[in-house]
Amino acid sequence: MDPNLLYWKSEGQSFLSRLQIWVNLLDPTSLLSSDAEIQKAHARLRSVEKLNEKDGHAHILSLSSVHADSGAALPLIFRPPAFLPISAPLVVASLLPHSRVKPVLFWQLLLQSYSAGFNHANRNSSSEQGQKTSLKQFLLIAGTVSYATCAGALPQIFINRLGVRSAPIQTFFRSILPIPLSAALALFNVFTVRSEESENGIQVFDSSGNPVGLSKAAAEKAVRETALSRAALFGTTAAVPNLLVFLLQRRRLFQRNALLVAPLRHISVALVLGLMIPVSFSLFPQLGTIKKENVEEELQAAVEDGQLYYHRGL
Repeated sequence: MDPNLLYWKSEGQSFLSRLQIWVNLLDPTSLLSSDAEIQKAHARLRSVEKLNEKDGHAHILSLSSVHADSGAALPLIFRPPAFLPISAPLVVASLLPHSRVKPVLFWQLLLQSYSAGFNHANRNSSSEQGQKTSLKQFLLIAGTVSYATCAGALPQIFINRLGVRSAPIQTFFRSILPIPLSAALALFNVFTVRSEESENGIQVFDSSGNPVGLSKAAAEKAVRETALSRAALFGTTAAVPNLLVFLLQRRRLFQRNALLVAPLRHISVALVLGLMIPVSFSLFPQLGTIKKENVEEELQAAVEDGQLYYHRGL
């Protein structure tokens, strides 16, 4: 088992412990480290049996930059510490009340493309060792991005095509509909981009860290957990700022100074996204567990433990 997964097994089984770890891992300064430094840190975790306080930086560097299945450094823009700096302006722009459809399509295209790339780079790739990404997977990702882009622009399309002028209806399309839509598209993005895991299965381990085999049941559980965590992230990010703006618009200060609403919306979206990223990443363990009776029969016969472990991905 990869040292990253061993660390999550020993330190990341409670929500609060995972949250504390992710707050440290999301430090963007780790993006300045070279691939050589990252591999050196990962190798140190693999070679040292008992780590001391001086190895804390190696832990952070390895956990935030190395894929736990392949052992290779993740692409720079798809590492967890890069998620907030890159996605924040895309999310803010995609939730703006635009007046035309083209800007909405543009920002949705960028957001859904980055989300698909992040989901693919941080997937469980244990069944793909030594294999390149298939043409089928590339087409699936392209289709996911295209569909999600068009679906994300639906509120603005409805407003323009139907010629909506009523304030309550515009409020519904601009402030209410984007909440479930953002959560649903995030869920859809993860499910489709990582669908090959459910088809091929992912590696499961016994309590000693020994690989047992590939399990489709564990893959379905891993993808489902990740999809729910991403839906919680984007759904909450869309909901809280809209609710905050709705409440503050009733205050006299904001009624007299309507220009204050726009910067408030931008700041609150970025702030809620920044707070929700470590929370959503911590909702489910990185090293998940599945009961022995819930996996395939051939795997049940191969182990004596009551549960198996799997890398959930991110």
